[in-house]
Amino acid sequence: MRPTILVVEDEDALGTLLQYNLEKEGYQVLLANDGEEALVAVEEKLPDLVVLDWMLPEVSGIEVCRRLRQRPESRNVPIIMLTARGEETDRIRGLDTGADDYVVKPVSMTELAARVRAVLRRLRPGLAEDEVRCGDITIDRVGHRVRRAGCEVHLGPTEFRLLDYLMRHAGRVLSREQLLDAVWGSDVYVEARTVDVHIGRLRKALSVPETRDPIRTVRAAGYALDMARQA
Repeated sequence: MRPTILVVEDEDALGTLLQYNLEKEGYQVLLANDGEEALVAVEEKLPDLVVLDWMLPEVSGIEVCRRLRQRPESRNVPIIMLTARGEETDRIRGLDTGADDYVVKPVSMTELAARVRAVLRRLRPGLAEDEVRCGDITIDRVGHRVRRAGCEVHLGPTEFRLLDYLMRHAGRVLSREQLLDAVWGSDVYVEARTVDVHIGRLRKALSVPETRDPIRTVRAAGYALDMARQA
């Protein structure tokens, strides 16, 4: 089951961007535009982690954090504060109120994803999947190692990210555009055919004795990691 993250951000564009990038990482994301909405959202569905903007209308992020820490049901929910405030005194205030980590705007999505993984690993170890298995393929995100059918598989950085994304969406057909966006990033121009080259390299690397090609090509649609093909 995917971990649920509540993003509390009053800037619509940034909230949508955070939602998109966190969902790309495999999380289920709920959005709230202000503090009151956030508190109601937590009552309705307890998230596994909260990304909380400091400057919110009506009820501030600091106050939301304080109230969540007062409630028995949300006392232990990890909170990452998100704010333009970068002064040490502000960071200390946020952490003293109960935040578990602190990210300063403008937000690096790569850094935020890493912070989310680190906080979940530390506070909710059952939700931080450092090692993921799909059929006979195992990927260790921390050690950056891959094994298939007990054999070590050596991958380059791009093939590793590509396999990681395919495994997190096993069985789903992913278009070249989706894979480009997820693996290379939306702000980098790479031709769609580049995906075919790296899929070919990944297939070759995963080809160990007595195993089948786990990657299914869907003509005019994209690729999928097919667990049935690994049998």
